[in-house]
Amino acid sequence: MQSASRPGSAESPSGHQTTTLRVATYNIHKGVLGLGPRRRLEIHNLSLAVEQLDADIVCLQEVRKLNHREAAHFSRWPELPQADYLAPEGYEAIYRTNAYTRHGEHGNAMLSRWPVLAAGHEDMSDHRFEQRGLLHGLVSVHGHGVHVLVVHLGLIRASRVRQAAQLDQYIRREIPPEAPLVVAGDFNDWGERVHRHFEAMGLRTWEPAAHPTFPARLPLVQLDYVYVRGLTPLRVQVPRGRAWWRMSDHLPLIAEFSLFP
Repeated sequence: MQSASRPGSAESPSGHQTTTLRVATYNIHKGVLGLGPRRRLEIHNLSLAVEQLDADIVCLQEVRKLNHREAAHFSRWPELPQADYLAPEGYEAIYRTNAYTRHGEHGNAMLSRWPVLAAGHEDMSDHRFEQRGLLHGLVSVHGHGVHVLVVHLGLIRASRVRQAAQLDQYIRREIPPEAPLVVAGDFNDWGERVHRHFEAMGLRTWEPAAHPTFPARLPLVQLDYVYVRGLTPLRVQVPRGRAWWRMSDHLPLIAEFSLFP
């Protein structure tokens, strides 16, 4: 497995040591890859992968809380909900359900090395065929509150535009304008329309489409992003290699930010 290396702490132009916040976003495809009788359980490998990310905050999409059919099919299906199972030792895990299905439920999760002060959720479903939502966590980093939103937008372009507008309204309503903010997830968007919308909201990231994450085996487009407000982008990376593309149809994206420039 290619290591998701972590450089040392950054220094501000004034020479003062700053805090580097390392954020990863990863669509884990519900911990199972393949189709029909050829599908295989990857949740155990994903557990090792999440630890390899060495991130302060890990934002996960397509996380199962439970699934009775898969639990009956796979003898090594974890007893814990996937968010709790994937959390490395010392991390807090929060999870909120987006979708209820015949056999279970799944949603977004956030794993945090720092204490989680509060958590919330808002339904972002745009139509009845796609159940979507945002997970909101408030994390205390060195005593400073950092708001984290984990999102997974829809497959239809018009839905994504409406969901971006809903996200804008949520941020204006729920998050103080001066508070540091991270918005991470699977945006399902390979154009720049949603990106322009986020730019207009004052959210920053790296050059769009510059770090492909999908499909994992031969990544051609970037669906996964980390946007921020009140933090300074430092570096971004997408780990590659056979071990990574075997675990999910997405590659993880890891971004680092200076929290106190």
